[in-house]
Parts: sequence; C-alpha cells; structure tokens
Amino acid sequence: MSSDEDFSLVPNPGNTLEGIKAQINKYKKQHEQLLEEQRELTESRDNRRKITQQFRQRHDTMEQNLKADRQTHRDQIANEKLNVDVLKQDERDLMKEVRKTQAAVEEEKAQNQQLTGQADVFAAVPERKLVFTGLTGNTGDRRTFDMKPRVVYPMEGGTALVTFEEEHVAKNILSLNNHQVDLGGESSITVEARPVFLMLPRVVEIDTEVCPQRILISNLPKMDTVALQNLEIHFSKTKNGGGEVDTCEMLSDSGTVVITFVKTGFVEGLAKTQFHKVMLYKALHRVRVTPFLNGHITNLKAQMTPCPRTVLLTGIPAIMERETLQDHMEIHFQKNGNGGGEIDAILYNPLGQHISAMFGGASSENKEDSG
Repeated sequence: MSSDEDFSLVPNPGNTLEGIKAQINKYKKQHEQLLEEQRELTESRDNRRKITQQFRQRHDTMEQNLKADRQTHRDQIANEKLNVDVLKQDERDLMKEVRKTQAAVEEEKAQNQQLTGQADVFAAVPERKLVFTGLTGNTGDRRTFDMKPRVVYPMEGGTALVTFEEEHVAKNILSLNNHQVDLGGESSITVEARPVFLMLPRVVEIDTEVCPQRILISNLPKMDTVALQNLEIHFSKTKNGGGEVDTCEMLSDSGTVVITFVKTGFVEGLAKTQFHKVMLYKALHRVRVTPFLNGHITNLKAQMTPCPRTVLLTGIPAIMERETLQDHMEIHFQKNGNGGGEIDAILYNPLGQHISAMFGGASSENKEDSG
C-alpha cells in the first residue's frame, strides 16, 4: 500500500447492505431529479422553439407587410406624380384659355371702340328736306341695306334678249317655247324661248370702319373747280384744324366732297366740331364735316336667279340686216295674238358677233356693249 491510500481497521458503513441501499436510494433520487430537470429542459426547449417559430412567422409577416407598404408607397408616389403632371397640364391649358380669353376681350374692346366710334358718327349724307308721299308699312318689313347689282351678260351669236314690261308676258312666252316669227311674204324663222339666269348676290355683309385720313363734307352749294380748290385750301390750314391735303374729290351723285389728308390725326377734331364756316363764292357757308366710313365685304353668297321679265331667244339665223331682223322680232313679240306684250328692251346679236347685255337696277335692262 502506498501512503496515499486510506487505511482503517474500522469497517466502512457504506459497504454494508444498508449503506448500499441508502446509496441506491440516493442515486435514484438524483436520477429522478435529473429526469425531472431533463423534462423541464425539454419543455423549456420546446417552448423556446415555439416562441422562435412564432417570432419567425411574425418576422415574415412583418417583412411581407413592409414590402407591401413599400410597394403601396411607390404606387402612391407614382400616382401623385401623375396627378402633378395632370395638374401642370391643366394649368398650362388654363393659361392658354386665359390668354385666349384675354385676347378675345381685347378684340371685343377694340370692336367696341370701333362700334362706339361709328355710333358717334353722324350719317354721312347731305342734309336735305324731304317730303314723304308714300304709304306707311310695318317696320319689320323695311330693309336696312339695298344693293342694285349690275351684271354683264355675254351673248352668243344668233341670240336675242327681250325684256317685257310685265312678268306674266315673259312667263307666257317661255311656256310656248318655240315661236315662228313672220319676216314678210312667205318667209319666217322659228326661234326658241329660254329663261335667263343670272348669278346674283343673296347675302352681302359689309364691315365698316372710320377712315383715319378722310372726311366727308356736306351742306355745300353747287361746287365748281374754284370752289373745290377753296375748300381744299381751307382744310389744309392748321388754324382751321386741318393739315396737308392729299386729294379733294367731288361726289357728284350726292353733292358731297371727300378730302383725304396725307397724315392722320385731323379727322377726329374736325368731325367733333362738325360745322365749319368756309369762304365760298365770296360768302361764308356753314358746311358739315363727318368722318368717312370705309367698307369691305366680309360675307358674300350668290345664287342663280331667273330674270322675271327677260327671255332669251336662240336659233336665230343671219338672213337679213341686224336692225331689220330685230324689228321683225320686236313686232312679233309685241302682239297679244302671239302671246306677247309691251316690250321694254330688245337686243339681237347676229351670228359671228360678240356683244354683252347689261342687267342692273331694280329691273332688267338690255344695253349693247360691243366687245
């Protein structure tokens, strides 16, 4: 035996049966405690695994929600950008509308000023005393504008135009169509009556504006060249409110004078004064000055219109002198027995010649215009 080994002569109680049983019981208890601790650790492990799994599920759910929120946020940003672009486009469109409206307002203001200026203009006609002897009618039937066109109608050779005084005579001649004209003896010709259509204006719209360089002078005595020169000299002087005159023109149909200045700036002052005393024929005459209105056609619509009193005769052969044949036709169509009546005008164009008829005024008339 070595010195390290314990040596005792007293017997070891653990080596006895009771000691061994006590140790076995002790170890059983320790084993049971270990099993219990193992069960607790196993339960704790399982609980921790469940908690870990729950946390992972929550993590995955939160991550998915976060991704969805990010996508939603990106979609919202994209939608907001689209809305901003739409608003910017709307703003640009509104600005265009605003500018267009402003331009329209300015145009309306300009037109209003123009109309106001025209409203302030006195009627540019000479003052005359008139006595009305006609019949009154409904004001709704009156025409504010009357235009008498003058139309040049080219005639073919071997034709004639006949204008009757009554419309029903022309209708009767057209209904008979073919007419046999007696030329004396046993000679005669057969002509065909056709309606005459002219291209006449149906709607005419004229826009007027005050001319900045012209004035219209009325209330004048009978003017001659000297008086016209005196009138021009008067309105060319600065002390009389005028300036350098370009032209001075007499309108013979109305007895008025139109003066055109070289520069602008004189019309308004002269028209505002309205009446001016001018030395004419060694005496002062009180003349009237009004602005001159320029006009241009803004709308013109035409239509083919039949002449109510005029017919066209065709198929006329050149078998005798022009005047003689025209007299025979006039005699024929004046007779009631031939369906005719009183003739206002007749024009015959032989074969091989070129002439034109002039239609003008309230009634149609035939005038020879050799071409």
